[in-house]
Amino acid sequence: MAKEKSQTWEWMKAIVMAVILAAVIRQFFFAPILVDGVSMMPTLHDRDRMIVNKIGYKFAEPQRFDIIVFRATEDKDYIKRVIGVPGDTIEYKNDVLYINGKMYEEPYLAEFKKQVSDGPLTYDFKLEEITGQKTVPKGRVFVLGDNRRFSKDSRTIGTVSVDQILGKANIVYWPMSDARMIQHP
Repeated sequence: MAKEKSQTWEWMKAIVMAVILAAVIRQFFFAPILVDGVSMMPTLHDRDRMIVNKIGYKFAEPQRFDIIVFRATEDKDYIKRVIGVPGDTIEYKNDVLYINGKMYEEPYLAEFKKQVSDGPLTYDFKLEEITGQKTVPKGRVFVLGDNRRFSKDSRTIGTVSVDQILGKANIVYWPMSDARMIQHP
């Protein structure tokens, strides 16, 4: 009888420790997130499940073209692609991205550009027209969804504070048929 109680107690301790460990990992290191909507198509699909790396930006700044998760409102997180980092000028002209005056290829948009025949993916704009500032301010990033026609991003919400960023999302784990690492262009 004492052996049974001892074994039960050991199992209870193991379960409690596992729950605590899982909570710590989720709170501080990695967390699952559900893609809600089509703003990151074709890279991410509605209902994809991803892992968010919460610790990467504790040691490094977001890089251009990272896919990030950030707190957009108190109860809503967004997933978008970092296009501009502090000090960058951003311009879209004739459906081509220019950062600091240099043209950038966006291979993740190639599939959509082939499909769209009724106009550009993104209408021309300059960062200054949207934010009133010539460059992305210090401590902020400029983000866009890959589905430029249907994305609520920095064109409507402005630049995003680095403090709002929850982490980098680059692993799709569900559905299993689409499981993959998102490659940095």
